[in-house]
Amino acid sequence: MGRDVLVHFDNRSDVSETRPPSIALSGSLEWVSRTAHCGKLCEGDVGSRVRLCGWVALHRIHGGLTFLNLRDHTGIVQITTLPDQYPDAHLAVTKLRLEYVVAVEGVVQLRPSESVNKKMKTGAIEVAAEHVQVMNSIKGALPFLITTADDVKEVPTEEIRLRVVKQMRRYLEDVHDFIEIETPILSRSTPEGARDYLVPSRVQLESFYALPQSPQLFKQMLMASGFPKYYQIARCFRDEDLRADRQPEFTQLDMELAFTPLEDMLKLNEDLMRHVFREIKGIELPDPFPRITYAEAMSRFGSDRPDLRFDMELKNVSEIFSSSTFKVFSDALGNGGSIKVLCVPSGSQKYSNTALKKGNIYNEAIKSGAKGLPFLKVLDDGEVEGIPALVSSLEPASREQLLTLCSAQSGDLILFAVGDESSVNKTLDRLRIFIAHELGLIDQSAHSILWVTDFPMFEWNSLEERFEALHHPFTAPNPDDLNDLSTARALAYDMVYNGVEIGGGSLRIYKRLFQEKVLEIVGITPKQAEDKFGYLLESFDMGAPPHGMKCTTSLKREGVPPATPKPSRTWYPNVSK
Repeated sequence: MGRDVLVHFDNRSDVSETRPPSIALSGSLEWVSRTAHCGKLCEGDVGSRVRLCGWVALHRIHGGLTFLNLRDHTGIVQITTLPDQYPDAHLAVTKLRLEYVVAVEGVVQLRPSESVNKKMKTGAIEVAAEHVQVMNSIKGALPFLITTADDVKEVPTEEIRLRVVKQMRRYLEDVHDFIEIETPILSRSTPEGARDYLVPSRVQLESFYALPQSPQLFKQMLMASGFPKYYQIARCFRDEDLRADRQPEFTQLDMELAFTPLEDMLKLNEDLMRHVFREIKGIELPDPFPRITYAEAMSRFGSDRPDLRFDMELKNVSEIFSSSTFKVFSDALGNGGSIKVLCVPSGSQKYSNTALKKGNIYNEAIKSGAKGLPFLKVLDDGEVEGIPALVSSLEPASREQLLTLCSAQSGDLILFAVGDESSVNKTLDRLRIFIAHELGLIDQSAHSILWVTDFPMFEWNSLEERFEALHHPFTAPNPDDLNDLSTARALAYDMVYNGVEIGGGSLRIYKRLFQEKVLEIVGITPKQAEDKFGYLLESFDMGAPPHGMKCTTSLKREGVPPATPKPSRTWYPNVSK
């Protein structure tokens, strides 16, 4: 003990296993520089020798020649082979697959006049390959194709997103003097529209941070502290189920302004969106944007984000069938429900009775929660056919009223939804969208953008028997509705583009008394309000100005998130949302 010990390892077999095994790698790692970019080549480069690096976007063989489209972050250019002059390059190109990473050396030349592609930015030229080097190959099946044709978009999606962000920043800062402020990511939970993602605290056991669903309270605190105009390209997190247009992690433009009335708030955001659409895509949006109230949107379209690129409005026919002997209708009306219809132009020829009774369109109704799909088909003589019990119960006067209200013509199809207002709207909204896509009724070149305003402050949660804030409990009520806050309209507004909500906002409560009352209505006691939002309520007593906000969510939904482990149930003690 205490003496130095020298341990000697030699090459004997009994000690070889103490060393890491020798591993030989086939192939090599190489770093190649490029002299030009695919999407930036033009006719002025004809005759130049270039080295391009990128991904194989398209591969085809035609008339003894092999062509490929090479893609990098700037765009796409066609590569052609010269089998007689450069057989090795020709052979290498014939063996390539989509998304191989390659380096190509060659000379820029004009395409033959008959093969010029006017849909491509580089469609007038091509590169004749003299040397092709495979930097990396594809070993398995691709999950999806990045590009599939010559006429792919010239600007990649990610570049569009970055250009949009740049335009927004410059417009807000240079034109309207906004200040960009970064708000915290780790904070306390706040009541928003979804569940929070929680992060356990290492230094305070059994305590948790919440990732922000939006910078909501931070923005209001900034207004109370005297900042007139704030914005942020904010990262937001919401523990929601995945859908086609949403994911748990996303980015949005967030703004908050002091001393800004509702009309000025809407105009600012309209001007911003017109600027972005004009600069990025050359599209002129209407000035001003059309507006529709929440009540009107639900009545006419069954949705608070209506797609107005096509017609087919919902019609309430409850009064027409008030004395109906058709049991499905009479029972629904007797229970306080309603009856609405959707008239599909020429739908009688497009949907057979079988499809309406057990086919795709029937299944869509069932998926929405409907128990069935009553329907009528309008015949040439103004008569109708469909469910026998419904047809026989329809008096001539009622039939005439129905056809007039629906503006129904010969060959049209009338679909019914029956029940409480919410379920009726849900069913017909789903059918309206499904039919429009299936029958090609949507004008894909149209740009339908509008405001939906006058949302209700609260909605009733029948399962929990309590009110919930339709947007969030920091939204200000309409001053005309203060006598009964439970039925008040909110000073809230959504921006809807082609049937998708791309933004939303509201004017804020900025007085403590009003905020406490709204929190009380949604079931938050005074003590809970003080514990959760005492700092915000205190700021209202210290000179918080009138303020409002708009968040533009067109930067959302950036791809599919990676799979994440399911957190332990012990992560959720005493958390309200």
